[in-house]
Amino acid sequence: MTENMTKKNELNKAHVTIALTNPKTPTNVGAVIRAAGCYQADQIIYNGNRYAQAAKYHKKTLQTDTFNMQDKIPLLQVESFIGIKDSLESIPSSAKIICVDLVEGATPLPHFIHPPEAVYIFGPEDSSVKQEVIDIADDVVYVPTVGCMNLAATVNVLLYDRLAKSLINQKDSMLADNALIRKSRDTNNTSIVK
Repeated sequence: MTENMTKKNELNKAHVTIALTNPKTPTNVGAVIRAAGCYQADQIIYNGNRYAQAAKYHKKTLQTDTFNMQDKIPLLQVESFIGIKDSLESIPSSAKIICVDLVEGATPLPHFIHPPEAVYIFGPEDSSVKQEVIDIADDVVYVPTVGCMNLAATVNVLLYDRLAKSLINQKDSMLADNALIRKSRDTNNTSIVK
């Protein structure tokens, strides 16, 4: 592959950063890491100190990450999400900042078109994304529910929506679906629909 082709492929690659606002429980963070692996997110960042503090007292801090994605996907603590594209080299400057929270005026997820490069900032388990972060966001979306979901469930739904919408836009989505199934299932599952 030539250098120009490599650069072109790098430019066309989608980038996803999951940003967690002051997450509270290692169980939720572990489940987010597993979701990041299932849906090919590039990294997870978080701010605040509650997760790090809770992780000190739990020996199996990421027990919900049964695929050991923490060995493949970076989990980084950051001071703030303000100016995050400038402070982390791993985030492309063209990435859009998308807040995900139950915020009045937000776009319902079914109507949202995901950008190729995104930093999805999720609210904490027991509060909201700070107004100053919402004010710098390119978009704010919410998952329509009756009541609120937990953090890890919300991350899973959003990343699933992103993947599902990207598959629909492929020329032959059935072939793409079957390739994805073969890649995702374990070795004990070889069933097919006849």
